Amino acid sequence: MKKILSLVFLVFVVLSVSGQNTKVANSRPNVIFICADDLGYGDLSCYGASKIRTPNLDQLAATGIRFSDGHSTSATCTPSRYALMTGEYPWRKQGTGILPGDAALIIPTNKTTLPNLFKKAGYKTGIVGKWHLGLGEAVAKDWNGDIKPGPNEVGFDYSFIFPATADRVPTVFLENHKVIGLDANDPMYPQL
Repeated sequence: MKKILSLVFLVFVVLSVSGQNTKVANSRPNVIFICADDLGYGDLSCYGASKIRTPNLDQLAATGIRFSDGHSTSATCTPSRYALMTGEYPWRKQGTGILPGDAALIIPTNKTTLPNLFKKAGYKTGIVGKWHLGLGEAVAKDWNGDIKPGPNEVGFDYSFIFPATADRVPTVFLENHKVIGLDANDPMYPQL
């Protein structure tokens, strides 16, 4: 029986960009956070895995900084992402457990977040992958228009995400506030 490795990534990219002072922009490093579900320390070949080859991640590890003593506030997706974004322990805030796919945004838009801090330092921020922190102001939302608040309202200049996991409705991709590939002749309706 083949073992299948299933990874869901959240890639948070922070680029050192400055239109006014290139010298200042070039003195700051670009920063990439990779948050993966179901990925262990021994699953990457740069850390000794031999059954799975991960050449692109190995190259990142070889040319960047490797952190070999990492810790997480939680063993599951929503709480660990909440902690990464807010700097708060999720178990101290109600409503930060594993969310349904159509959950409302659980990060207040007026809260200081990691992407906000990078933006204040002159960085451009982007997020690609699984979000799983809720979208919009309510559970029963209209998926046919702009979906917000979301990643852009908590500090990201750009976002290309899917709301939760592939087993939670809706299973769509969003670029910034819009569902990708939405057909006006086949609208989406909230689950009741």
